[in-house]
Amino acid sequence: MQKNRVCIIGCGNPFMGNDGAGIAVMRRFDGRLPGVDAIDGGTGGFGLIPLMEDYEMVVIVDAMTGIGDRIGEVRTFEVPPSWDLPVYALHDIGIGEVVTIARELGYAGEIVTVGIEVGEIQAFSKDIDQEVEEGIRVAEQEILTILRERIGAPGSNHR
Repeated sequence: MQKNRVCIIGCGNPFMGNDGAGIAVMRRFDGRLPGVDAIDGGTGGFGLIPLMEDYEMVVIVDAMTGIGDRIGEVRTFEVPPSWDLPVYALHDIGIGEVVTIARELGYAGEIVTVGIEVGEIQAFSKDIDQEVEEGIRVAEQEILTILRERIGAPGSNHR
């Protein structure tokens, strides 16, 4: 099966409350735009690297803590967050490390990371805080803007 040029990888655990934010954003793109694959990256880690293989552009979206001044704030990283900053993903290995390794190994072309500040994670919950829900909407629009600017993808329409 032929891959598309671009993929959006959502990371997180939808059974850990706000940690499911990245998966929620990714689902908004599933089957939505021609030429764009939406991939569930699970809880991240080294398993993300082969998911990026051969794509010209990869957008990773994930719940993060320490990236914003308020819950729901969205930040886009053109380069991965530094390993020595308090910014981190909520998984076994941070997104910054994975992106750096994938770039070094030549697995993908351009890699952009979109993080949603989620604050505290509620274990064994499917509930996402209202502020994080707003962050999910903002992240969706941010990704649409990135796609339009970089590859001319249509898709400003909402479902």
